[in-house]
Amino acid sequence: MEETELIDRCQKGDLSAFDDLVRLYEKKVYNLAYRMCGNHEDASDLSQEAFLRVFQSLKDFRGQSSFSTWLYRVVSNVCLDELRQRGRRPTISIDEPIAGDKGETMQRQLADGGPPPDELAERRELREVIQSCIDELSEEYRIVIILRDLQDLSYQEIAEVLDCSLGTVKSRLNRARLALKERLSRLELFSPAVVYKEGRTAAKGGRGGAL
Repeated sequence: MEETELIDRCQKGDLSAFDDLVRLYEKKVYNLAYRMCGNHEDASDLSQEAFLRVFQSLKDFRGQSSFSTWLYRVVSNVCLDELRQRGRRPTISIDEPIAGDKGETMQRQLADGGPPPDELAERRELREVIQSCIDELSEEYRIVIILRDLQDLSYQEIAEVLDCSLGTVKSRLNRARLALKERLSRLELFSPAVVYKEGRTAAKGGRGGAL
C-alpha cells in the first residue's frame, strides 16, 4: 500500500493502517532512539512514546514535508526531551548487582543467544566504543551526526527536522565529526577510521545490527 494512502487512512482513524505505518518505520525509529539514548530498554520506550505522539498528532500532518522528515522530527524531540530529563532521575547500570531480600547480592542475568561468543564479544566491544564516543557529544552534535551519517538523511531533511538553516546543519556536522574523530583517536584498540566505518555499517543493519 502506498505511504500516502496509509497516512490518509490513519488520519481517518484506521488503526490497522497505523499498525502498517509503524511496521514500515519501526526499525529506523528504534535505531535513532538507540543512538540518541545509548541503551536498548530506553530506545524501546522512546520508540513507543514517539509513535504515540505520531498517532496523536498525525491529523495535523499536511504534507508540507515528507512524512519521514516529519516523523524524524517527532522522534528527535522525544529523545532530546529524554536526554534533558536524565539528570533529574537516577540510572541503573546492568553491571550493578541486584540486592536480595536478605541482604545478599547477585549479578544481573541477561538472555543469551545469537552469534558465537567471540564474535559477540567483538561486536559488543565495537558498539561500546562507538556509543561511548557518541554519548560524549553534545545533544546538537549527537543528533546531527546520527541523522546524517547513520540515518542517511540529506542536509535539507536534517534542516527541516531540526528547524534550522542548511548552513547551520553543515557547520554542526563538521564540528560533530571532528569531535567524534578526536574521541576515537584517543583509543588504542581500534583505528578511528575503522571504528567509524564499521559503526555506520552496523547501525544501518536494522534493530538487530544497531550498535
